[in-house]
Amino acid sequence: MEKVTEYFGSMVFDERVMKATLSEKVYKSLKRTIDRGTPLDISVANVVAAAMKDWAIEKGATHYTHWFQPMTGVTAEKHDSFITPAPDGRVIMEFSGKELVKGEPDASSFPSGGLRATFEARGYTAWDPTSYAFIKDGTLYIPTAFCSYTGEALDKKVPLLRSMEALNKQAMRVLKLFGNESVRSVRCSVGPEQEYFLVDREMWKKRKDLIMTGRTLFGAMPPKGQEMEDHYFGSIKSRVAEYMADLDKELWKLGILAKTKHNEVAPAQHELAPIYKTTNIAADHNQLTMEVMKKVAERHGLVCLLHEKPFEGVNGSGKHNNWSISTDTGINLLSPGETPYENAQFLLFLTAVIKAVDDYQDLLRLSVATAGNDHRLGANEAPPAIISIFLGDELTAILEAIEADKPYGGTAKEKMKLGVDVLPQFSKDTTDRNRTSPFAFTGNKFEFRMLGSSNSISCANIHLNAAVAEVLRQFADKLESANDFNKALHELIKKTIKEHKRIIFNGNGYDDAWVKEAEKRGLSNLRTTADCMPKICDKKNVEMLTSHGIFTEAEIYSRCDIMLENYVKSVNIEAQTMVDMARKEIIPAVAKFASDTASAVAVKKSVAKAACKYETKLVTELSELIDAMDEATTELESTISGLKEIGEIIPESEFVRDKMIPAMDKLRAAADKAETITAEDYYPFPAYDKLLFGV
Repeated sequence: MEKVTEYFGSMVFDERVMKATLSEKVYKSLKRTIDRGTPLDISVANVVAAAMKDWAIEKGATHYTHWFQPMTGVTAEKHDSFITPAPDGRVIMEFSGKELVKGEPDASSFPSGGLRATFEARGYTAWDPTSYAFIKDGTLYIPTAFCSYTGEALDKKVPLLRSMEALNKQAMRVLKLFGNESVRSVRCSVGPEQEYFLVDREMWKKRKDLIMTGRTLFGAMPPKGQEMEDHYFGSIKSRVAEYMADLDKELWKLGILAKTKHNEVAPAQHELAPIYKTTNIAADHNQLTMEVMKKVAERHGLVCLLHEKPFEGVNGSGKHNNWSISTDTGINLLSPGETPYENAQFLLFLTAVIKAVDDYQDLLRLSVATAGNDHRLGANEAPPAIISIFLGDELTAILEAIEADKPYGGTAKEKMKLGVDVLPQFSKDTTDRNRTSPFAFTGNKFEFRMLGSSNSISCANIHLNAAVAEVLRQFADKLESANDFNKALHELIKKTIKEHKRIIFNGNGYDDAWVKEAEKRGLSNLRTTADCMPKICDKKNVEMLTSHGIFTEAEIYSRCDIMLENYVKSVNIEAQTMVDMARKEIIPAVAKFASDTASAVAVKKSVAKAACKYETKLVTELSELIDAMDEATTELESTISGLKEIGEIIPESEFVRDKMIPAMDKLRAAADKAETITAEDYYPFPAYDKLLFGV
């Protein structure tokens, strides 16, 4: 049996392969580009391209593709073969440095949010050498950035790389004030936990809503859901275990550090968690993980559902974004440390994150906004739409003591002085986890729990990195000009705690009392995508994002348009699918059952002279529900027509929120009620019990 250590990363053009296939000079030049961002000479690129091509062909590849992440929410790829015609009619296999570093896909059909006209088709993909190329399905995949002919970012990778550089720049300024002369860079790392559902493929084929939208638009709850709490961490079914084993192997071949797998809370729901990687690589790996999840599921007669809320009444799926920042020397800047020196540094970075989250609540909320995630946020498996930070009792008490200039818990003999007796011996995980918190400190990192399962992690990390970079810039500006660094540091941390402690909440985020308390504190509660997405265009956000070079002003406005358009289109597709299913499947099926039951009543009354109270009552109830479904379907059809008449994206998104979604809910309520009293043989597609317990 092949060992994991032998095939791990076997399909990746990683450092092992580079060292084996490149000269020392070329390898060092490429490493400088990867580690320091220095330009790559075309002569070096030609050598790397040749080595990459030979390695890929040896592994069975015939094509290459520049793999990128446009604003569609999924990845994109155009495949070109290595073949070049030879004079004698044969072909040779070629791949140049120019082809490696730059591609030219048609950019006209990708979302641009008004950055360019449809007839302006040219766009470019540029190789990201920090993310290793890999082979999948006989093609060499080259991770790339994607921009327009005029240089605007049309993807999620470019702004992510910009945000990482902004964070590095400002963090380095702060570290130098603490005397960290050996540190050359600061990197942010992420470990995204990925939740998903598995359903039987044959059943999936019978559900138009799952095929078209990724979630069930109709469906009554079965007698058992997740009430018994027996699925969470439960024994994994054989069919699922085989899928998970196959998935692990495919991911490991691609160098993806899939580490943990288990059953989640809802029936048919599961989770995969990787080991931390540098953020842009983690983002690439998570996109690839979602693709591989779906492909491997097909081999097992399954379908992997990544929608945030595929089933009403049971938990939806999220993606917990475990985020931390570290130096290239291996120091985690969010680890409390064991010395006063590290304590002071830790507290400064901790308060920087607290201030960043408070100042830019709206950016963090909109970074996870989608039509699918709107169903999940605030439900029992996800944090509320209100941003808050969980620190735990001990760390909160320490910050309170600093704010009040008092010793913490009697452990310090004198009044606390930053850099001397700030923290007690602080061990990791001193407090319980808080699963209701959107942004929880977990020992040496923050867990941003609001991301939906289908989200790209790039969006959340772009805004998180940018917000923290901005606060570190403000801190560095103040501390660099201070006459007494220690005194200025103490006052800065104290002032920051006092001004931003409103964002700290260690209680139950699901409690209705918290909504009222959050409102008193002045925290935002942006419940839907239509509520939060326009906030990216607020003056403070535009100024911050442009000042750090994360986005241009045009790129910001374009992203607002793109994300609202995605929201409107997604819900509109769902609405049209509901109308189609109601008119062609559900109403005819219920009507047939009602008609057959009515015929049976007539026969029984005429032959047996029976009262038929149950059947008569059933026919009456079915008839009322048929009328209710017809009325609700007509109303939904009207909202679909009404949407077409608006023509501007913000009013369209508000119309979807206020009119279309309530009309969809009304139709579903009637149809789900009808399902509960319609004989199973008559109902046109698999019910929840078959989907949730059919694997």
